[in-house]
Amino acid sequence: QVQLVESGGGLVQAGGSLGLSCAASGRTFSSCAMGWFRQAPGKEREFVGAISWSSHNIYANSVRGRFTMSRDNTKNTVYLQMNSLKPEDTAVYYCAAAEGLTVVPPREEYKYNYWGRGTQVTVSS
Repeated sequence: QVQLVESGGGLVQAGGSLGLSCAASGRTFSSCAMGWFRQAPGKEREFVGAISWSSHNIYANSVRGRFTMSRDNTKNTVYLQMNSLKPEDTAVYYCAAAEGLTVVPPREEYKYNYWGRGTQVTVSS
């Protein structure tokens, strides 16, 4: 069992930066792939990025080059650093965990076993 709590959301101007954290509880964190997803008002939740247990990263095209994921297994925490933010990045951001050791972390929501409650990120123009 893994419980996830996101933090770090807030309001930022376009072009600014924001860092999100996701703290996990549970003994299996180090063997989980961790993903970030987001849901904007009136839209479906979408994949943002993911990091494998061995810190292999993948990103959505819309954020590649602007967002960076990292993890600290000693702190059971995964991070999402967001730079050059745009108004279209406004959304609730969710952290998720997928059990199982894979070289490439999954993009698909259904492969994630555990979810946080989300944190709001608002980018003003």
